[in-house]
This record gives sequence, structure tokens and C-alpha cells, in this order.
Amino acid sequence: MAMRRVAIHGRHLLSSPHLFRRHMNTEPMAALDRIRNSGLLKTQGLVGGKWIDSYDGKKIEVQNPATGDVIASVPCMGSKETTDAISSAYSTYSSWSKLTAAERSKALRNWYDLIIKHKDELALLITLEQGKPIKEALGEVNYGASFIEFFSEEAKRIYGDIIPAPLSDRRLLVLKQPVGVVGAITPWNFPLAMITRKVGPALACGCTVVVKPSEYTPLTALAAADLALQAGIPPGALNIVMGNAPEIGDALLKSTQVRKITFTGSTAVGKKLMEGSASTVKKVSLELGGNAPCIVFDDADIDVAVKGSLAAKFRNSDQTCVCANRILVQEGIYEEFAKAFVKAVQGMQVGNGLVEGTSQGPLINEAAVQKVEKFVNDATSKGANVILGGRRHSLGKTFYEPTVVSNVNRDMLLFKDEVFGPVAPLVPFKTEEDAISMANDTNAGLAAYVFTKSIPRSWRVSEALEYGLVGVNEGIISTEVAPFGGVKQSGLGREGSKYGMDEYLEVKYVCMGNLKET
Repeated sequence: MAMRRVAIHGRHLLSSPHLFRRHMNTEPMAALDRIRNSGLLKTQGLVGGKWIDSYDGKKIEVQNPATGDVIASVPCMGSKETTDAISSAYSTYSSWSKLTAAERSKALRNWYDLIIKHKDELALLITLEQGKPIKEALGEVNYGASFIEFFSEEAKRIYGDIIPAPLSDRRLLVLKQPVGVVGAITPWNFPLAMITRKVGPALACGCTVVVKPSEYTPLTALAAADLALQAGIPPGALNIVMGNAPEIGDALLKSTQVRKITFTGSTAVGKKLMEGSASTVKKVSLELGGNAPCIVFDDADIDVAVKGSLAAKFRNSDQTCVCANRILVQEGIYEEFAKAFVKAVQGMQVGNGLVEGTSQGPLINEAAVQKVEKFVNDATSKGANVILGGRRHSLGKTFYEPTVVSNVNRDMLLFKDEVFGPVAPLVPFKTEEDAISMANDTNAGLAAYVFTKSIPRSWRVSEALEYGLVGVNEGIISTEVAPFGGVKQSGLGREGSKYGMDEYLEVKYVCMGNLKET
């Protein structure tokens, strides 16, 4: 496949020994060569432990959003390939689920070790196909790996119960057993971590999985699956299909062999999956869209609030479901905060994620840029002021300037909906009650952030916010050891932590009677 070399605007390219053990030029072609030489550039689907093309030979191109260049072509799969992947997972389930917890734990631990061993190559791959800065990509690899490590340990802690019986000749037992074959549909914004956060607990419980990664970022999923095979996770336990999303989704939903659907993505698609799962009464867990408020009270530490808000807002160019979508600032501190926040945003460097110092990469595609433009234009037409940015970046492609918009109100799209782009709306408020009312004025309920020095206030507000996650004086709150998930229309169920195991288990009650000695 022919690829042209890409000039990266004359900037110094990463060769930091802190990120990579060997100094190297990470210009895109060299980065791709490194991944290829490691054996992790997989361009076929994985079904039953075999790397396969689509049955009709169709392909989809995977592009680098920073350059527009084609990285690779992968199979455009559909219902037939998905049906075979389901059959493979179903046949493997009987053997995988019967392994001891210690055996499954060991395989998962091996997978974790291999992910860490190849973290540099995986980070490069994430940056190439998703666009985030290499530092963030490396952070995602470590974060994604942490779920495999954690659930390798939790595999040995699936405890049942013994219930005191009402009759002397009976014993009442509670068993926890794997739900069965899992269909996992994952997004492009975290192409590794959103897979490991689902596949880790599923495999730990004894389930087998068919994963449908985003067509924008399938290469990371395929590389991770290859490492799983190397780790000793048996063929058929983890399958990867990509391509025609409606066909793949329908095959997963209609199959009676698939007993659970787990999905991270938009609320609209999540609702369709929930509806489609009803005909076969599948277990469903959904991590859907957010509209996260970030509340800065006038008793907050300005430096802490600016740093935390910046991290919560602009990570991954605001392309995460927990990014601060609305920054609510109390009137007494509004001007001071806005000035400090704008100064901090001005210091952000936009560029190719492989370029040293880049803190914001491109948006995933042209549609994402157009959505940002629509939201900004809507706000300015209704009285908001753009005080920084507000337009496409001079780098072209899908780069957008880090933007700050002031005087945003409830009537604007920036307040009501998730922008999923680097636009920070500043919304003034008067009282604590006003802030809570504004924060909860949405159908979403995933993440929220609060900045205050008052411990009583932090408790009051955290409890009053209708969100599944709340960060107090902190903008980065996700961790493998804590439950992740939303309320209202932001989803069902939890991922990560010990609670994430329950999503892949069924509870069985066993009554043993007539135990009197004869």
C-alpha cells in the first residue's frame, strides 16, 4: 500500500527516552514501521483464533486524523462474519468457563504483562489512528492495562453465599456464574481502554466475547487481541469483527447465543441497542453520553480550579464522555477565574500528536468539526461571547482552536448538549442552589466536578448532583478500582472496580433439601 511521507509543520519530533527506551524519529512512517516490526500491525479480523478477511473482500480504510493519510485497510465485515464469531465464542465458552479462576487469572495477568511490554508501540498506534497526543496515548495504555491487571485479580474473588435455611433439613446456596457470550461494542475515543474495561471482567468471570471496535480505530483493538492470544487466552474466547455497524449490531442483538450486550457510545445508539436486546431479553450495560458540569464556587482555590477544569475539559480534545461540558462559575470569582482560565488555555499547543509538546490533537473527523462550529455559532447568535479561539486551526484538516466562550446560558446548545470538542463554555451563577439546579438541568448524568474549599459544601453538592461520578477539587477521576457509570440517560450498570464484575455474572439460588440422616 503506497503512503506518502508527511511533513509535520517543521516542529521537533519526539525522541524522549522517558517515553521510549530507544531514541527514534516518530514521524508517522517511522512510527508505523516500528509497529509493523513489533508484529502488532494486524489488518484482519479475528474469529476463532484465525485472522480472516471479510467474506466478500470489502475493505475500509483507517486514516490518521492529523494528516488524512491512510494508515491501513481492514476488512469491512458484516452479519456472516459476526455470526461465525458468535458461534466461535459460544463453542469456546463451555471450556473457558470451566477453567479454574486461578487459570483464567494467570492468562489475564500474562495479557497485562504483554500490554505493558508493548506499551510504546500501542501508544504510537493509538496516536496514529485516533489523534491524541502521544503522552495521553501512553496514559491510555497504562489505564487500559490496569483493568486487565485488576480483573485478573478479581477473577479469584467471585464469592457466593450460604443463607441460613428456615428448615433444618435444607441448605440454601447462592452461586455466581458467568452470563455467557458477550457482545461488546466500543468507541473510537479510547480504542484500547474501552475494550479492556469490558473484556477484562468478562473473561475473568468466564464469559467469552465478540468485540466490535469503531471503524475509525480498529487497529488498536486488533493489536490488543493479538497480545491476548500470545498470553494464552484461547482461540474463540476473544473475537474481533469490524465494518458494517448495523449488520454487526443486528447479528449480535438477534442471536440467542449472545446473552449480554455492553456498549460505550452515544445515547441515541444505546437506546436502539437496549430496544433491540428486548426480543431475546439480554443483559445490557450502557455507558452513554454526558453533559458534565464543572462547578467553581467563589471559595475555591483558583489555581486548583483552573488546573482541574483544564484537565477535565481539554483532555483528548474534549472527546470524552466525562469531559467538563459546562463550566459554572460563581459570580464572586467569575472574572478572576475567566482571566486565569483563558491564560492557561492560551498555553496549549495544537498539533500532530507525535510532535513534542502537543497538548491537543485533531478531532476525529470532519463531522466532529462541523458539530463544534454549529454549537459555537448557536451560542454567539444568542448573545455569548467568544473570548478565545472559536474557529478552525490554521493547521487545517480537523484541527480546531481551543476555545473559551463566556456568558453562556441555558438556551444554548453549548449548555444543553455535549459538544465533544475543545470549547469551554463559562456560565455564571449566583447561589449554591442555582448551581445545583443548572447542573441537574439535563437528561444526562455521567460525571460532574466541584471546586470548593468547604468540606460541608463538598458533601452537600456531591450528594445533590444527579450524576454517577463526582470529582471534588480534581479533574481526572477515572480509575480501575472505582465504579464508572452514569444515571438518567447516561446509561445502565457500572464498569471497573469489584462492582464491574457483577455485570458479567448471573446469580443462581440452589436449595438442597431432605438432608436428614437416615
